[in-house]
Amino acid sequence: MCGRYVMARAIGDLVADSGALEPDEELVLPPNWNVAPTSDVPVVLERAEPASGTKTRREIHVARWGLVPPWAKDLSVGSRAFNARSETVTEKPTFRAAVKARRCAVPVDGYYEWLKPEAGAPKSAKKRPFYIHPEDGSPIYFAGLYEWWKDESVPEHDPARWLLSCTILTGASPDATDVEAARAEGVDQPGLNALEQLGGLHDRLPLPMDRDTLDAWLEPERLGSAEAAGALVDRVRRQAFRTASGWILDEVGTAVGNVRHNGPELIEPLETLL
Repeated sequence: MCGRYVMARAIGDLVADSGALEPDEELVLPPNWNVAPTSDVPVVLERAEPASGTKTRREIHVARWGLVPPWAKDLSVGSRAFNARSETVTEKPTFRAAVKARRCAVPVDGYYEWLKPEAGAPKSAKKRPFYIHPEDGSPIYFAGLYEWWKDESVPEHDPARWLLSCTILTGASPDATDVEAARAEGVDQPGLNALEQLGGLHDRLPLPMDRDTLDAWLEPERLGSAEAAGALVDRVRRQAFRTASGWILDEVGTAVGNVRHNGPELIEPLETLL
């Protein structure tokens, strides 16, 4: 799963890397080395150009992390919907409309995951946090969904009446069979090692996208059925491990477990290895 992540690069850098247009108004998000659910985060999405009917424009917006569907009575739904299981996303009421029509990418520098003590370990053994990030320093684009929610308690012409929110899709982490499949596809040994480490770290993985998959995922076409949406989700899952094979895992200090701690020191690796 993805419960905390890092996004420390400037909006302008994301615009350049993602191919998005410059925002019409200035977007300011301070660097955040400990992004938690319900925080404001950047999202990348595409919209159809109304005038042309065929062209699209890629945009960056700021959204609340934790999807709030239009039918929700209040924001509390979002605190439980910061991740969406890809296996059931086309069926769950919270996500099934968004996956057909409101897909986005959530850019991150990396994310944190905690390794539980092994079975039989002493009771004093603690969970160990790891920072997972691309070895080349490029951003990760997680497959996501977005929704607009209307706050009926806010006056009609107040911009605060509308809330943009998002979620991140997750899938099963790679197992031994997936690692062997990646080997057959030509993934090198460091990449295979990364997949093995990811599989041993947690049973769920936030789903990253390569550039071709990103383009397909962001296409603003409204899909006509759950089957069509499921086929697109399957495409994301099929390439996720190859994309993740370019990541490295660094053990970091336990300070990341407290959201009051926020700074670049959180991602400094410890000397120990997974």
